[in-house]
Amino acid sequence: MLNIDLNHRKSFLETIGDLKPDPILNEKQREAVLYTEGPLLVLAGAGTGKTRVITYRIAYLLYSGISPQNILGVTFTNKAAQEMKKRVIELCPEYGYYVWISTFHSFASKILRREASRIGLNSEFVIYDETDQKNLIKQCLQDLNLDEKKYKVDLFYDAISRAKDNLIDADSYMIYSLSANDPIRYVVANVYKLYQKKLNQNIALDFGDLLLKLNESFYTYPELREKYQNIFKYVMVDEYQDTNHAQHILIKYLVLKHKNICVVGDDDQSIYSWRGARVQNILDFEKEFPGTKIIKLEQNYRSTKNILECAWNIIKNNHYRKEKKLWCENSDGEEIIIHPCENEIEEAEYVAKTIKYLHKNKKINYNDIAIFYRTNAQSRVFEDIFIRDEIPYNLVGTVRFYERKEIKDIISYLRIICNPEDSISLKRIINVPRRNIGTKTLQLLDDYSKDTNSSLWNVLLSISELDKTKQNIKIDLGDKTTNSIKKFVELINELRKLNNKSKNLTDFTKEVLEKTQYLEMLKKENTYESKERIRNLEEFVSVVNEYETSIKKTNKSDFSETSMNLIEKTDLISFINSISLISNIDTWENEMPRVTLMTLHLAKGLEFKYVFITGMEEGLFPLFQTIMSDNKEELEEERRLCYVGITRAKQNVFLTYSNTRKIYGQIKNNIPSRFIREASAFRQDIKTNITEIFGEDFKTGGIVLHKNFGIGKILKITGEGDNKKVVVKFTNGQWKKLILKYANLTKIT
Repeated sequence: MLNIDLNHRKSFLETIGDLKPDPILNEKQREAVLYTEGPLLVLAGAGTGKTRVITYRIAYLLYSGISPQNILGVTFTNKAAQEMKKRVIELCPEYGYYVWISTFHSFASKILRREASRIGLNSEFVIYDETDQKNLIKQCLQDLNLDEKKYKVDLFYDAISRAKDNLIDADSYMIYSLSANDPIRYVVANVYKLYQKKLNQNIALDFGDLLLKLNESFYTYPELREKYQNIFKYVMVDEYQDTNHAQHILIKYLVLKHKNICVVGDDDQSIYSWRGARVQNILDFEKEFPGTKIIKLEQNYRSTKNILECAWNIIKNNHYRKEKKLWCENSDGEEIIIHPCENEIEEAEYVAKTIKYLHKNKKINYNDIAIFYRTNAQSRVFEDIFIRDEIPYNLVGTVRFYERKEIKDIISYLRIICNPEDSISLKRIINVPRRNIGTKTLQLLDDYSKDTNSSLWNVLLSISELDKTKQNIKIDLGDKTTNSIKKFVELINELRKLNNKSKNLTDFTKEVLEKTQYLEMLKKENTYESKERIRNLEEFVSVVNEYETSIKKTNKSDFSETSMNLIEKTDLISFINSISLISNIDTWENEMPRVTLMTLHLAKGLEFKYVFITGMEEGLFPLFQTIMSDNKEELEEERRLCYVGITRAKQNVFLTYSNTRKIYGQIKNNIPSRFIREASAFRQDIKTNITEIFGEDFKTGGIVLHKNFGIGKILKITGEGDNKKVVVKFTNGQWKKLILKYANLTKIT
């Protein structure tokens, strides 16, 4: 039994009970917190306090005497995990620090490192992020003589990632490709096989490997699976609608014995199928776990009644969903605004004008305002107008901190210090700062390593003794280049020795910056850009220090070295792997007074007072390919994405669309999105010309789809019966007069 402060326990129990006149948990939230034994599905709509439920549930388990080491909380972003951990600590100061709350990938990474020797894995593995993965795929395409113009890197990246999400390894994928008799899939299979071979040679794992290998280990080693089942007796998963197959199976392995699984999520907010998420995981949860108790959280604390009604009138058109409807005790609030624009410039100017009005007249801070769009390409015109009008903004989803050149460079140095077999990192920094080891020299050495079946690092180690005629490769580097390579190897070996002796990551990172002469290189440049890069590196040192401090604080436990040795480590490889798992949204901060610009996919989990959803046109939102697809679930996901965007707002939502839009170098004639009409249905007096746009009874003004001409609007109908004709204006600019009987038009609205 935990040594819990009795006053803390009494105060907590009073908080979740009925002893206070204004309890912090509503009836349904309290029910979810107190139901701790057996499978539980909490369907938590937007703004209904799901994080509160999870954190209070963890605290309740702790105050009930459950050891923090027996509790696991899993979510999707480091930002969410940190916030959850912070709240648990506030609720239970004695033991909140020691509950394991992390992302899926971070959890898998730590378990794999701890069990590496048992499962045949090198514990010094590095984790490749998306950039590293794509660079490695490029190498594979070159080795296989595949034209990058014909075979795009993204094609292979997506295919390999989705295969691993579905627990399909390279050998299995090859078998599937042969049985399917699909030439493209066979090419992917060959790239996948070589890609995985190179990962193994580099002692590296990608994101997909983390979950794939942990699932494989739990399947292959039952005693390992049982070990962690006995540790994690209570498992809670946030955002369960976003889990993929590998994550779903991993959770099943962990809870198979005790079955104390609580998942929280909302199928109406499932928007990540393109990266492997399966909404069926939450829709079929009670089938997977018989005896599941289902609790619906439908009271919204974020938005006004008008916002919720608008969102409901959109999402209710989906068929694949759990029945629920958000409600609130807030006021009706402001009227939802739907604003038509002539083009994308007018749209951006309208948004800018409205933001300036909100800021000046309503005293709304800029950081309480967000602009959402379906594709990144839409942001450019907003940036132009905002710069002109001096509106401060923060563009989310572009080059993030850990993708900046200087940060990637120093991370590559740290990776090489841990694992010199990592050829991707080695190639990146071997000539940074310049060491007279140019591209041609590196290519020569790389070719030699491939033909002699040796790692690039081993080639560098034996640079003086290379067989200059072996494999018919002529290597004539010259004394200057050879000496440069020797000095580089000496530098890395010196840093590796320092790392083994060092007990302070922060000081060691500073030494790396100094001994590699990276900082000196930037200081010599003495430009605005180089000074900014130096500041970024100083910020990176702060990141190292924060990591080191947080881990040391977490490890101040009387029992953290017992019970399967689940103590956190502060070694260099642990730090490197932790930052490899950081996502775009983890590095986003909204503390500065700036308007936020981001895609709708990045908006989930956030909230703002005022939200603008822009570009709401058929073919853009929803995307054209989803309209044309035979898979109706794709269109439903687009509708869920719209629902997510609207429910981010606290006070009001502005929905905008343009009659014409220049995008991707082409001017498109547009028709308002079907979501515009669905949104406007909840208020007959809404201030927009919706009736004029769509026409009465879906006749004149109706939106149609033609298999050759695409999407169009009916402008005129003449004639009767078999002679009835329609004039349709299509988004490609064409006007067509068609005999309705033979036109094969599909009605959209």
